[in-house]
Amino acid sequence: MRIGLLVAAGLLAGLGQAPWGLWPLALLGYAAGLRLLAESKRPFLAGWSFGTAHFALVLHWITEPFLVDAAATGWLMAPALLAVSLGMGLFWAIAAALGHRMGGAMAIALGLCAAELTRSYIFTGFPWALPGHILIDTAALPSASVFGAHGLGLFVLLGAAFVASAKVRPVLIGSVFWAVPFATAAILSPPPTSTSDAPVIRLVQPNAPQHQKWDPAFMPIFFQRGLEATVAPSTLDAPSVVIWPETALPELIRYSADVRPMIARAAGGVPVVIGAQRFDPEGNPRNALVVLEGPEGDIALVQDKHRLVPFGEYLPLPWLSEALGLGPLAAQLAGRYAAGDGPRTFDLPGIGSVLPMICYEAIFPQDLRRVDRPRAILHLTNDAWFGTFAGPQQHLALAKLRAAEAGLPLLRAANTGVSAVLDARGQILASLELGKDGHVDAPLPAALTVTPYARTGDWSAVVALVLAFLALLAWRAKAVAPRSVPL
Repeated sequence: MRIGLLVAAGLLAGLGQAPWGLWPLALLGYAAGLRLLAESKRPFLAGWSFGTAHFALVLHWITEPFLVDAAATGWLMAPALLAVSLGMGLFWAIAAALGHRMGGAMAIALGLCAAELTRSYIFTGFPWALPGHILIDTAALPSASVFGAHGLGLFVLLGAAFVASAKVRPVLIGSVFWAVPFATAAILSPPPTSTSDAPVIRLVQPNAPQHQKWDPAFMPIFFQRGLEATVAPSTLDAPSVVIWPETALPELIRYSADVRPMIARAAGGVPVVIGAQRFDPEGNPRNALVVLEGPEGDIALVQDKHRLVPFGEYLPLPWLSEALGLGPLAAQLAGRYAAGDGPRTFDLPGIGSVLPMICYEAIFPQDLRRVDRPRAILHLTNDAWFGTFAGPQQHLALAKLRAAEAGLPLLRAANTGVSAVLDARGQILASLELGKDGHVDAPLPAALTVTPYARTGDWSAVVALVLAFLALLAWRAKAVAPRSVPL
């Protein structure tokens, strides 16, 4: 019975994530889960049940790549989801067990915060479906410029720990914790508006479903869609830059001499940023972006993706996968994909310094602190691998968070959507929905000054977490200290 309640609480907590966005239910789910964990006699198993249910719901989209070639890989859907859910849930199990030894829902909440910080960095990190992410599609999003995702997670979980007691005074205190991100966002300045001479950006969305994307019968159709979107008249000023999505170039870079002039002519000679693939001199395949300039589409820059997708572009356990006869699911080229050097900014004519993020790279906020502050973020992605529901929407939500954290506009070209122009507070100014082909035109939004989070990164959350642990230990020590008895 109690395991069933923990599973229900984990599912409620998961419903706060995109695309559902039921954050009030998620807050109650966290509170209920923490109370059940604090009362459990087997906290490790309880925490594992709570976490596994949460991640099974939120990350169910990881089954979608196995359906691209269902005959060959469809049988892996259930094992893959189970393995990922159990693996992610293990972090919550350890946190619950350790927090339970310290005593109470508050210690478990702090343990969960520490577990999510660890999960975001260990083994290259996977900062997806964090507790703080339930606030992305709320009015609290601008406060990410101060707190970051882990800071927001602290407010979510500490508030839930107080509410878990179901007593009036702690519930009020917990409500205050939950209100802080909203209050902080309300007092922050709005993003500056674009100037009248801001360059117009065009995002191209060809809408190529993954199972047809590399089919010779359909490739010319998708390429033609891209050309038509590129050459289409604009209701604004003529675009200064055209951005195509990840792996949109229909040929390997070294064989693209015929198609690059076609793209350049459609763009009217303005620079084009386009996702492409290539083999490096050692024969390793690479996922890259290319900047085309001039009337013939000359290659001005090639930049390789530096964060590869585990199990998608490389195999963390190659010996096991080879034994099963499997290869990376998202790899179209033969061989083992190699990572490029990064992150790196480059100067894009008409805009200035930009930081490119190819697909998966957009989930890592720390990369923005490893480079000089750019003028904007470019996000090229192909979310067709992950269906048309939760996966693409959660990826878009993380792009919103990156913009809000850094106080920078973000330009997102997605193969099947959602392509969008985001302002420096993470709000969508113009977009093209999932499953549509076409283009998005918008003036380049203005950037904010350097945000507190851009200066400190997750160190502020680490310091806050350590201080909260010390305060809890001091309170515990005071509570159990023997009182002197007067003679």
